[in-house]
Amino acid sequence: MRFALRYEPLDLGVLAAVFAAMDTEVVAAWVRAEPSGSYARRAWFFCEYLTGERLDVPDAAAGNYVEALDSHKHVAGARRNSSRHRVVDNLLGTPDLCPTVRRTAKLEEQIGVHIDAEARAIIERYDPAVLARAVRYLFTKETRSSFAIEGEAPSPDRTERFVAALRSASSFDTGDKDAMVRLQNSIVDRRYAATDWRNFQNFVGETTMDFREEIHFICPRPEDVPSLMTGWMALTARMLTDSIEPVVAAAVAAFAFVFIHPFEDGNGRIHRFIVHHVLSKTGFSPDTMIFPVSAAIVRDQRSYDAVLENFSRPLFSAIEWGWTTDREIEVRNDTARLYRFFDATPVAEYLYDRVVDTVRTDLREELGFLTVFDRAMEGVRAIVDMPDRRAALLIRLMLQNGGRLSNSERDRFNELTDAEIAAMEQAVQQALATSLDV
Repeated sequence: MRFALRYEPLDLGVLAAVFAAMDTEVVAAWVRAEPSGSYARRAWFFCEYLTGERLDVPDAAAGNYVEALDSHKHVAGARRNSSRHRVVDNLLGTPDLCPTVRRTAKLEEQIGVHIDAEARAIIERYDPAVLARAVRYLFTKETRSSFAIEGEAPSPDRTERFVAALRSASSFDTGDKDAMVRLQNSIVDRRYAATDWRNFQNFVGETTMDFREEIHFICPRPEDVPSLMTGWMALTARMLTDSIEPVVAAAVAAFAFVFIHPFEDGNGRIHRFIVHHVLSKTGFSPDTMIFPVSAAIVRDQRSYDAVLENFSRPLFSAIEWGWTTDREIEVRNDTARLYRFFDATPVAEYLYDRVVDTVRTDLREELGFLTVFDRAMEGVRAIVDMPDRRAALLIRLMLQNGGRLSNSERDRFNELTDAEIAAMEQAVQQALATSLDV
């Protein structure tokens, strides 16, 4: 343990398992032998933090304050001094829920990209009217993509309800349990609206051809959900207060939520809503703008599944479970610490890749498309004063075919002469050639 505290990034899940398996008097004896030792005091702090047990050791009277987490190895929170141990509690969360994030070379490189500044530079090149139209589309795209991840095609009503929720993401209060329940109610079929955290065992799986359930993920036991969600609300608030790097905070909050799975339905959509809540609350997303992260997830859903499995797969060996006579899953051992203390580095790295992708693909493409479209519309209307819907259809068909109207679509515009069509094709091609992103 001394070696780990001195040289290695810490995994609180491993430490929690160690302290659960050992006689904590070993730690107490170490502290009595080295009352001012920095490693002994850190071990003491973590032992009491992770077990909730107060060791038979008097409060520390000497020794400089030392960080619980080495901030060179971890993403760390603000300083909160634990005077009993003379240790700086710079953890991201609380004993109810406290993931850790390692400062890997990949994560440091991702943070160094400054993708939020890149997004603002893209946005500043466009007219406010174009931005307003792009925003409407991006909110809808995020909504449809979020449902698509779960294989759903939302009705217009459910689409509008989720768009409305996303538009209020920056002002949403994740520390208000009633607000969380109302959010769930607003985005699911009303027949599956929750009134509280779930009080039953949940799992994620699929039914095979022989009508058996293939289990992908076993959720925390229902009796552990209230304390985990209390921890989740404290974790999210603490990361926002401590100004944790926004994408890291978004990843930790969003994935911790979906791992807890506090509702029967809507957990995945709320999980992705939380990403936008944190990015907008921290100012990472520009005002009124959204980065449609779900669209980037849909483009490579295999990597999304992989990062979820990276968390869920190791749990199976540590969870004792079976089927009840009612074909419900029953968890038979204490599993809370598996969800309270986990390494969130993979999900932080994963989300950063998706944010970079959506800025460089969805945001850039939509703004570029609208600019080309507006220029093409201006050119086409200068040739023939067509109704907006007819002109828009013509331009879309031309853009889909490299700036020309295909022969198979020519009959749809019999009112136009060949010379007019040729002139319009030239106008569309000119719009394409002079777009800002070419």
